[in-house]
Amino acid sequence: MSAHTPAELFASTAPYYAKYRPGYDENLYTLLAERFGLDGTRRVLDLGTGTGVLALPLATLVDTVIAVDPEPGMIAEGRKLAATRGITNIDWRQGDSTTLMSMDVGSVLLTVMGAAFHWMDRDKVLRDLDELILPGGAVVLASGGAPGELEPAPWLEVVTEVRTRYLGPERRAGSGTYTHPKERHQDILARSPFNEIETARWDRTLTRTLDEVIGWVFSLSYSSPAQLADRKDAFERDLRAALIEFQPDGKFDEVIRTEALIATRP
Repeated sequence: MSAHTPAELFASTAPYYAKYRPGYDENLYTLLAERFGLDGTRRVLDLGTGTGVLALPLATLVDTVIAVDPEPGMIAEGRKLAATRGITNIDWRQGDSTTLMSMDVGSVLLTVMGAAFHWMDRDKVLRDLDELILPGGAVVLASGGAPGELEPAPWLEVVTEVRTRYLGPERRAGSGTYTHPKERHQDILARSPFNEIETARWDRTLTRTLDEVIGWVFSLSYSSPAQLADRKDAFERDLRAALIEFQPDGKFDEVIRTEALIATRP
């Protein structure tokens, strides 16, 4: 099986990512608004924005969101979503953590990051952000929580079985495979300038249709259309059949966690 660059993988997931990722709990944005006085006058940075999962809700609370992502396809999908919602105060920019300090971002109150933080040189990024984030500001890391903290929905085993049959047991990521970083974000933060750490968590139950499950699977880089290539249609056919056999009513429940690490300077 040929290897793909991360850019190719993420480009192929972009339309699915925009439509089928569940997003973070609304309580996250309420907490940030109250904690940091987001009154429509502040500037925030969303580094590794993807399709704007964090940027779009934050845009309603601040003056400007600088939304940075290396993948043009993700930015294009984010722009479409913003236009649909009438959001005009997001400054979409192509770039990443390695180009951040040359992008003339300016000062920001908050920098938010989702899963993209895993892929960065985390120590260096936090040092760079110390130059951009205003006094009283913070780094906010949003995620679904640490692997294994929640009991996985039983139907996820069906997805794993079919994906393994097509792509093998390891999560492929570009020319290699994805492994969760050995060092926790909390440990990286603890030795950074932003070493005062608060944790907030919210759980909710999400019910997906069969089509929504399929779309979500294609939004993952390790089961992306680029990974599957000319086997995509066969994979989808087999996955649909297996899921309906497992759950004939076509309703797939999953407990979704939003975890926020809010890191400030002492």
